[in-house]
This record gives sequence, structure tokens and C-alpha cells, in this order.
Amino acid sequence: MTRTIVTIGAGQAAAVAARTLRRRGFDGRIELLGAEPDRPYQRPPLSKEYLAGDDDCGLHLLPEDWLARNDVHLRLGQPVVRIRPEWGLVELADGTEVAADAILVATGGSPRRLPGVEGERIHYLRTLRDAERLRAALRPGVHVIVIGAGFIGAEVAATSRATGADVTVVEALDVPLQRVLGREIGASCAAIHRRQGVRLRLGESVESVVETPTGVVVTTSGGRLEGDLVVVGIGITPNTSVAERSGLAVDNGVVVDQYCRTAVPNVYAAGDVANHWHPLFGERIRVEHFDNASRQAAAAANNMIGRTRVYADPHWFWSDQYDHNLQYTGHAPVWDELVVRGSVEECDFSVFYLRDGLVRAAFAVDRGADVLVAKELIAGQVTVSPQVLADEDVDLSELTALEEQL
Repeated sequence: MTRTIVTIGAGQAAAVAARTLRRRGFDGRIELLGAEPDRPYQRPPLSKEYLAGDDDCGLHLLPEDWLARNDVHLRLGQPVVRIRPEWGLVELADGTEVAADAILVATGGSPRRLPGVEGERIHYLRTLRDAERLRAALRPGVHVIVIGAGFIGAEVAATSRATGADVTVVEALDVPLQRVLGREIGASCAAIHRRQGVRLRLGESVESVVETPTGVVVTTSGGRLEGDLVVVGIGITPNTSVAERSGLAVDNGVVVDQYCRTAVPNVYAAGDVANHWHPLFGERIRVEHFDNASRQAAAAANNMIGRTRVYADPHWFWSDQYDHNLQYTGHAPVWDELVVRGSVEECDFSVFYLRDGLVRAAFAVDRGADVLVAKELIAGQVTVSPQVLADEDVDLSELTALEEQL
């Protein structure tokens, strides 16, 4: 009997799962169910190249000819209501039922919203339509107020400056990315934006956002700001409503094990929505980045067809801001020691976050090769002395080569 695999969601994770299934020889039916009306596309360009006006930035993931050659079926603009795992069915909002032998929940997330903050001049960035709407509003001289200095907020600020807009960023923490990078390194990210003319309002919480006939007024704990439009970039919340209605365990996302399996047989989850037990770090982690969605979906796809694979990859993500490339790998909510290699002042450095003598995470500005080495050190749980990591005369790539020889 021909097997059918269904993805709930038609974004990055779903697209990678479909490609992986066909590459691994799965010859059954593949159905991608997408609530959005658009063909699968990647989200990183929405805050960078596409937002800047580049329509040829490789946005779409599954070309029409690939879909046809590989017999992969899209149902777009078709929200899913629930899974009925006991019957092997997925129920759509229009009442249609889709038979499924295995299901991948890849519903992603939605922008975290400020209560009551909506309007023509208020923007949240998650979908292609969101990016198109914001892109139409950006032009030289427009004053953009960005709320949130995480990666999305920072990328929107950088792209807006590139279009000639004036930009003010409001952030509740003392420095951008403080929880991830710490105060010292977060301050270096703030310096990148200040050098490009961005005004930073750090350590200020937003009290109100009011749309007026001619603009917006943002009141913070530090005072009053007037602008032409507001972009809110304060993270996302996982889209778990389908999982909840289907009886799946939900706790800050859909709960899955190291194989990306839920507790319900033949139901998996991957991407932004998955709260995954990570065996390398020994805890549950939900990650909201492109690379994780891709690798996790590939692992889930393999497991769905019996090619057992633990997903234990160190997380890795990047951000392009102005002429800088920022990269981060690993997971270090706390650390014992922070080791800097290079010059933070000259914005040419990498930094390693150590705990119990092991590299647990790394961040770099314009030093992607260091991050790739750090990723291997993290995966291999290699002990390296802080002095070696800081010494620029040491070729870090030899550290992983040495580990391979042991």
C-alpha cells in the first residue's frame, strides 16, 4: 500500500522534509498543507534582501518543475484544524480530510504582539505579505521606530538605514542581545548600529504606541518619540493551536524527543514550533532560526521512513547587518568564562562561551571560520584552554583536526 506523509505547514521545515524524503527514496505521496496562500519560501530575506527591494534573492524554496518531477502536492491557503491520529487523518478548516500515515507538524510561529498595538503605520514582520507592506513604506527620510533589538529588529534597522530611512531602536534591556551575548558583547552590537547613524534608546520599556493621522507616537519609560511608522520585533510565539486541539503535548512549543517525535505515534514536529530534547545540551530547547528548521526537518524526515537519526546538531545562525556578518553557534544560557579572540573595539573578533571547561557557544563578527570550528568543538565536547582560544597565532582549525586523530 502506498504511504502518505503530510506536513502541516508549508515553510522551510516542510520544504526540507519533502526534499529529504525524495532524496532518501521515499516513493509515497507527499502533501504540504499551508495556511498561507504563497508557495514555500524562506524567511531570512524578508528582513534583509527582499525588504531592501531585491526580488531575485532566491526567496522561493520549491520550484514548480521540482514539485511536478517529484510528485509533491501543495494545498495552499488551507489552514489545518486538527489531527485525528487514531484515524490517520488531518482535518482542514473547509471540512476536507487528508489521509496520512505520518505527519510532520511544521506550523512555525507568529510575531509576538504588543497588546492593542495595531494600525496602518504599525508593522510586524513574519510573512511575505508583511515584508511587502513594510517595503512599500520604506523610503529616504522616513522615521522608522523599531521596538526590539534582537536579530529581527537589528536587521530591520540595518535594512531601513540602507534605504535612507532615519531609524530609532527602542530596547528594554541595557544592550542588544544581552541575554544571549552578555553585556560586553551586546554593547559591541550597539556600537555597530550607532556607527551607521541609528539612535538607540536602551534600557527603556514601551508604555504606549499611538497612531496619529500623520504618524506614530511611542511613549517609553525614557520619554516620548515621534515617527512615521513602527516595526515591532520582539520575537515570536509558536503556533501550537493545531497541536493543542489534537491532544499533543505542548509546552513552549510542541514537545518532541531527540528523534523529533511527539508522544503520539507517527506524529513529528520540527522548526520554530518544536520544543526539542537536545541530547548534546541535556535540556529542551526551542530554536527560531533557519538552519535549525532545515536540519531538524531533515532528521524528522529520515526518522519518518525508518532511517533512525538523533538530532543533536549544535545550533547555528547568522545575521547580515550593514557590511558585517554576525554568526552564533551553540547554546549557553549561562557560562563560567568568556574568551575573546581579536578586537572587540575594531569590530573584528570572535568570542567563546565556556562552561565547565567546554566551549558551549561562540559568537563572531566577520569571522565565520571561527564559528565553524567552534561548532565542531561544541559537537565533540572538546576541552580547549582559554589561552589557546584567545591566541591568534593558533590555527583553530587544527584543534578539530587533532581531535579527529585521537
